[in-house]
Amino acid sequence: MEVQAHPHHLRNIVIVGGGTAGWMTAAALAKVCTGPWTIKLVESEDIGTVGVGEATIPLISIYNEALDLDENQFMRETQATFKLGIEFVNWGRLGDSYIHGFGPLGPDNGTTRFHQYWLKGRKSGFAAPLERYSVNTVASRAHKFQRKRKDMPNSPMGEITHAFHLDAHLYAQFLRRYAEARGVQRIEGKIKGATQHPETGFIETLVLEDGRSVEGDLFIDCSGFRGLLIEEVLKTGYEDWSHHLPMNRAWAVPCSSVEPLLPYTRATARQAGWQWRIPLQHRIGNGHVFCDSFIGEQEAADVLMANLDGTAQAQPRLLKFVTGKRKKLWNKNVIANGLASGFMEPLESTSIHLVQATISRLVTLFPDRSFAQADVDEFNRQSDFEYEKIRDFLILHYKATERDDTPFWRHCRDMPIPDSLQQKLEVWKAHGRVFREGAELFSEISWVEVLIGQRVFPRSYNPMVDAMSEDKAREFLSNVETIIDRCVQHMPSHRDYVREQCASAEFQGR
Repeated sequence: MEVQAHPHHLRNIVIVGGGTAGWMTAAALAKVCTGPWTIKLVESEDIGTVGVGEATIPLISIYNEALDLDENQFMRETQATFKLGIEFVNWGRLGDSYIHGFGPLGPDNGTTRFHQYWLKGRKSGFAAPLERYSVNTVASRAHKFQRKRKDMPNSPMGEITHAFHLDAHLYAQFLRRYAEARGVQRIEGKIKGATQHPETGFIETLVLEDGRSVEGDLFIDCSGFRGLLIEEVLKTGYEDWSHHLPMNRAWAVPCSSVEPLLPYTRATARQAGWQWRIPLQHRIGNGHVFCDSFIGEQEAADVLMANLDGTAQAQPRLLKFVTGKRKKLWNKNVIANGLASGFMEPLESTSIHLVQATISRLVTLFPDRSFAQADVDEFNRQSDFEYEKIRDFLILHYKATERDDTPFWRHCRDMPIPDSLQQKLEVWKAHGRVFREGAELFSEISWVEVLIGQRVFPRSYNPMVDAMSEDKAREFLSNVETIIDRCVQHMPSHRDYVREQCASAEFQGR
C-alpha cells in the first residue's frame, strides 16, 4: 500500500555504503517504503567490503520471505548451501565435538523441558548423547538434509529448521538487483565528508570527492568499521568489550570444495582462537579468529593455511577489529548498521542477523521529521539489549572450558564475566534451568546445547521429572531417539538435495 505524502514525512533516505549491510537495508526499505520516500545508496567500487558473513541463522528466512524471495533462486544466485547448525570442536576439551543445532530437542512433557529428562537419564546412565535427540544434529552427522515437512507437524520431519551458508558478495549483488528494480538509486562515488545543521548537528548532505552533494533527511551508515557518519562526523563513541571477548584479528581465505558437502558450519578451537569452515556450492570459506596478544599474525596465518580441507584459492586477508558496539546505534538522524554499528565475532553467525534486526527496528520505529527522542531512545534500548545478550552467549563459549593447554585458554577460563551471565550460569548449575529474557536472540535450547556440549553439567535436575518413573523415562528417551533415526534414514544427502532443488550451474557441472 502506497503511503501518501505528508508535510511531516521524511523525503530522502540515504544509505552510506553497500556490501551486505547496505544492500540488505536498501532492498528491505525498497519493499516497504512505497510512496513519498526516495532511497539512495552511495558507494564506491574502489572501496572493498569485508564480506566474511557467510553463515546465517534461521531468522534470515523472515527477511527473505518479507522480500518475497524465491528460496531456490536466492540459493542458486548466492552459491548457497543449507545449514542445520554449528559444530564446535575442541572447545570444552581437546578432542571434544558437539553440534549446536537449530530447532527443538525432543518433546517437552507438559511444562517440563525435554532436557530435564535427559539430565535424569544421564545421571542414571541410560541417556545417549544429547545430540541424538535433535533431528537437526542427527541429520548433520549423517550429512543429510531436507526442508521441513509442513504436512507432518507432529513428526521430527516437521521440526527441521534451517539457515544458509552463502557468498556474501553474491548476496549483496543479488539484493542490489532487487533494490534497483524497485527504485533505489545507486550513486557511485567516494564520500569526502558531510555538512551538519548548525544548531541541531543533524547531517544535511554528503559531500563527495568530485564535489557532488547528496541531500538526505535520514542517513543509514553502512560504511563498515570506519563508521563514517556515526563516528567520524558525530563522534558517537564505542563500547569496547575486548576484556570479555579478546579476539581482535581474523585471517580469511577461500579454498576448493571437498566431499562430503556438510550441512553445518564448523568452529574449531585453536591455540589462541578458533577457525571457521563454511561450505558453499563453489568453495569453502575459512578463517582464523585470534587474539594477537597470544599469537602473532604470521603464526595465526600459518595455522589457518595448514588446516584447510582444500586448496587455497587466494592469499589470506587480514581483518582487524575491536569487539563491541557503538554507544548509540541511532544518533541524531543517523542510524548505524552492519560493521558501522559494532562487531561481534562470527562464532554464532550473528553478523547478518544483526543487520536484519536493525532494519526491523528501523521499520518498526520509522521516524518522521520530528525524530521523536522517545523513538530514538527505544531503538537504542532494544539494540543494546540484543547486543548484550549475544555478547553473553559468545562469552559462554570461552568461559565454559576445561582447557589449560595454552595461555589463551587459561585466560578465558579464569576471566571475569558479566553479572548477567554469571547469574544465568548459577541458575543452570543448580537444577539445569535456563530462562530466556524478553526477546533475547538465543533460545533456552541453544544455551542447553552449548552448556552440555562444553561439559557444564548442573548438580541436579528439575524434581518434577521424578513424577515419571525411571522405566518410563528410559522408554521416553529411547522412543525419541528411534523416531529421529528413522526420519533421518529417509532423508537425502545434503549434496543430492542441493543438486535437485537449488544448484548453481557451476555446482550442477561438478
